[in-house]
Amino acid sequence: MNQVIIISAVVMLVLLFLKVPVFVSILGGAAVYFIANPNVNDIIFAQRMISSGESTTFLAVPFFAAAGALMNCTGVTRRIMDFCEIVTGKMNGGLAQVNVLLSTLMGGLSGSNIADAAMEAKLLVPEMEKKGYSKEFSSVLTASSAIITPLIPPGIAMILYGCIAQVSIGKLFVAGIGVGVLLCVALMVLVSVMSRKRGYKPIRNHRMNKKEIWASTKPAILPLMLPVVIIGGIRIGAFTASEAGAVALIYALILGLVYREMSVNDFIGSIKETCITTCTIMLIVGAASVYSWILTKEKIPQALTGWMVATINNKILFLLFVNVFLLIIGMFIEGTASMIVLVPLLAPVAAAYGVNEIQFAMIYIFNSAIGALSPPMGTLMFVTCGITKCKTKDFIKEAVPFYALLVICLLIITFVPVVSTGLVGLLY
Repeated sequence: MNQVIIISAVVMLVLLFLKVPVFVSILGGAAVYFIANPNVNDIIFAQRMISSGESTTFLAVPFFAAAGALMNCTGVTRRIMDFCEIVTGKMNGGLAQVNVLLSTLMGGLSGSNIADAAMEAKLLVPEMEKKGYSKEFSSVLTASSAIITPLIPPGIAMILYGCIAQVSIGKLFVAGIGVGVLLCVALMVLVSVMSRKRGYKPIRNHRMNKKEIWASTKPAILPLMLPVVIIGGIRIGAFTASEAGAVALIYALILGLVYREMSVNDFIGSIKETCITTCTIMLIVGAASVYSWILTKEKIPQALTGWMVATINNKILFLLFVNVFLLIIGMFIEGTASMIVLVPLLAPVAAAYGVNEIQFAMIYIFNSAIGALSPPMGTLMFVTCGITKCKTKDFIKEAVPFYALLVICLLIITFVPVVSTGLVGLLY
């Protein structure tokens, strides 16, 4: 292998470990390659950086980011939380169950795990502590349930993966439903077991009458229709995945007008949040596009595919290797950055082993989601602890059973393909 590409990769990894911004780290590694190769035209560096953002598919990113930001300031979150209390109110650890179900339902609205974790850390954790839940348990559960968000359509991670690997975003959206529901149910079972042991009580012990149920369900109907509109519209060909983002944004604005809870300041704040989110993602995409060009030029994907096929002689060993590798990588490198660099390398190898492209996408996205929760650089862990003031060491200690559950779910997704491909097969 060319020594320059090795030095370039080392520079990039060192910068990432030093917590230099992701796009700067990737560009730093790419710059080393271009500087050390006088025969490579420097103009390519700028061309790749700019052209990567010209894909119309990426329009879905700001649209869905804006829709999610607007949902959080139009009263949608409160209405869905009231609905979740109806569904889970009599279960052990009722408020903790609300936390999990709210993440699942809000995943179809916000698309961002960081936004979901921050929102629930501010909204639910103080209430959970008042009801006797420990700060550590509340923080870990909030961060863990936020993992569901990128799995439930329209997760931004699925949009990025679809663009990078040239996989149908509509099919990824559908596949995410099965995976998201699996994790939701698994977390609710774990919460029920832990709550029974710790004495975390249900929200209520009485049966609600029809009027009370309808009073809490009616306001949530319109917000809960958004994922149905998106999936249905894409499936029947009414609009593309990118156009679905615009539909979601318009839908969010309509809800804001209907509920009359969105102020001018809320709207301005949502636009600002959208700009920051979009710029962050697109800078990483642009930087990674430069590095992907370098990898392609050096024929790294082909070399990796050849080495793996020659070394690992069956699909099961390959999938186990990929899971261990991605779990380790996720502990140190932010998910979007690793996705843009590694997906072009690993997706062709997975195809060579006969792994379904939709299943592999879900495996990759699930691994990235676990990485966001894992020390030492888990973004979900730090965002949640920063808001709840939970100590990191206490968070990690409390998170052990949650990590074990996530690994079990990962193995199910890996070796039971129907979890991710079943719905896709039915609808497509």
